[in-house]
Amino acid sequence: MHNRNKILLVEDEKSLANDVINYLSKNNYKCVHTNKLSKARDLIKTNNYDAVLLDLGLPDGDGLSLISNIKNNDSSCGVIIISAKDAVDKKVEGLELGADDYLTKPFFMPELNARIKSLIRRLNFEGNNEINAGKLRVIPDQMRLVVNDKDIELTNTEFNLLLYFVSNRNRVLSKTNLAEYMSSKYYDYGFSNDVIYGHIKNLKKKIEKSGAPDYIKNVYGVGYKFISE
Repeated sequence: MHNRNKILLVEDEKSLANDVINYLSKNNYKCVHTNKLSKARDLIKTNNYDAVLLDLGLPDGDGLSLISNIKNNDSSCGVIIISAKDAVDKKVEGLELGADDYLTKPFFMPELNARIKSLIRRLNFEGNNEINAGKLRVIPDQMRLVVNDKDIELTNTEFNLLLYFVSNRNRVLSKTNLAEYMSSKYYDYGFSNDVIYGHIKNLKKKIEKSGAPDYIKNVYGVGYKFISE
């Protein structure tokens, strides 16, 4: 898996943009910034980015119109929408247009970093024939889980949860993280804590029944953590 760290930030809030640029630079990302939709279009045409952090409310247009440009130029480029709390409809529309994730303002910089890393890992995984995590063989293109040479039947939701856990190995994922990810994956805001718990419980049972260890650990009061040897 090659090193991917080139980020385009499209954000017109100056103080936030400066904070993001400084933080990402300190964490070994190459961050290019613009506050204009028109400039972002030009940058996308002439450069390849690993991820675009996209504000929707820009002075010269709606950031939503940029998503198709990004994906048409480079389908392997990830898009994380940065939006206000009250922009639920915009988030859904952006996800339907091809955005990969969203983050609501205000947010903590470590959370942004974690989302970028997780997104880039998932996009890299999509180009892999197989991901090994302990005794698990995960085959993203075929949506297959294989343990001890046997296929384990998972629902679409269970498989996407597993892929998210594997791409965030050894990171504590809060229930909010998981609910937001599943909501963004299915454009469905009905992924409550109880619904997430039910899917994880079923996934854990299937993995353990296959003869593999219990890799998904409950972190009391916080969420879950995937740990594999």
